[in-house]
Amino acid sequence: MLTDRAIRALQSSAKAYKVTDEKGLYLLVTKAGSKCWRFNYTYAGKQKTLAIGTYPEITLRQAREQRDNAKRRLRNGIDPGFKTVGGESFEAIAREWHTRNADAWTPDHAEKVLTRLEKNVFPWMGGHHISDISAPLLLQTLRRIEARGAIETAHRVLSIVGRVFRYGVAAGKCRRDPSVDIKGALTPANTRHYAAITDPRKLGQLLRDIDCYRGTFIVRQVLRLAPYLFARPGELRGLEWTEINIDSAELRIAANKMKNRRQHIIPLSLQALMIIEELRPLTYDSKYLFPNIRSNDRPVAVTTITSALRRLGYSKDEATGHGFRATASTLLHEQNWSSDAIERQLAHAESNAVKAAYCHAKHLPERRKMMQAWSDYLDGLKAGADVVNFRVK
Repeated sequence: MLTDRAIRALQSSAKAYKVTDEKGLYLLVTKAGSKCWRFNYTYAGKQKTLAIGTYPEITLRQAREQRDNAKRRLRNGIDPGFKTVGGESFEAIAREWHTRNADAWTPDHAEKVLTRLEKNVFPWMGGHHISDISAPLLLQTLRRIEARGAIETAHRVLSIVGRVFRYGVAAGKCRRDPSVDIKGALTPANTRHYAAITDPRKLGQLLRDIDCYRGTFIVRQVLRLAPYLFARPGELRGLEWTEINIDSAELRIAANKMKNRRQHIIPLSLQALMIIEELRPLTYDSKYLFPNIRSNDRPVAVTTITSALRRLGYSKDEATGHGFRATASTLLHEQNWSSDAIERQLAHAESNAVKAAYCHAKHLPERRKMMQAWSDYLDGLKAGADVVNFRVK
């Protein structure tokens, strides 16, 4: 094991020679007297050497740190000696594709797409030239996702990667999309719906549990508001004060934040307004109703509601943040509310723009009645009342 004193004492010789440190790290002392750090390793069954730098520019401590970094990359299946190729690497093309498309997506979706690439793809094939990526390399990358049991994520990542390659083909960066060769090679994904409570008595218990939540006040308020609005978690956590009109008791979410790219109006019940007003003294100086605890410039995480439900003791098979939508849809349909009104309140897309505008004008008054009746019904369940129909004539 080397020391700085021992390294300084090393002299040149008629032939270059090695002086070992530990764990594959050694110094190569050249005939000219240069002292070069090297790390020997095995990758894909082949012996390889990583050049780290020269001493004393790279100190003993720094050389050991780089050796340890290289070993970590090896454990993750990455060749530490692989060099990226700059502007035409898969990562560079993927980020370019993402930048060009992000404005057409909701902020949450754009963030989710980039995160999936950064966590699941870039570490293993991001540095390869996009035209050098083969189907076997792509499949090996996707197998790592499958290995941790994230089968659905593997399929979603495959879809994203395919879109990056098709962009690369159109931009002249590669000739074909190897993701098409992967079809059928992945473990089939079982379609799973978001867990939701549709039994009224169990729903009443959940609402009582929510009122007993002992986390931060902001998280408690977003958790309390979720059942009344049954918006998507990404839409709910990103609510802004400018989107709320107290006089008209409405919440108007901008089109660029919605999945269907259309402005969404949520009539606010008296209960929802009360929860929102309780937030005003604490968060009105922020852009968001529910600012992140670390920064007023960002909203709480998209997983906030589901994480709070876990803290309350509800498993992923019992309740999720997205599940409040299924809860409302099921029970509202059972109470014979208009299917069109329910679908509009869920912000499900209408492909015909003229019909969408017509449905908006036609069903908004009914949606106002429905949202207040729904809030009253939830309060009844929370109080332990008998389960009764709440259809408003």
